[in-house]
Amino acid sequence: MNMRDWKKWGRAAGIRAVKTMAQTAVATIGTTAVMSSVDWKMVLSTAVLAGIVSVLTSVAGLPEEGE
Repeated sequence: MNMRDWKKWGRAAGIRAVKTMAQTAVATIGTTAVMSSVDWKMVLSTAVLAGIVSVLTSVAGLPEEGE
């Protein structure tokens, strides 16, 4: 049975989630024509949701674990 190194997995999944959140935030902000009209609550909630989805997707496995 293959035992997962949870510390290594958590680090890799966390890094991937943060990158996903940053990309989502940039994309969400980029859809606004004027920075003063950015709905920061929406940006934050969308980015957090993307991070959660990223972590859940990482449960299936991460290529980074093989490094």
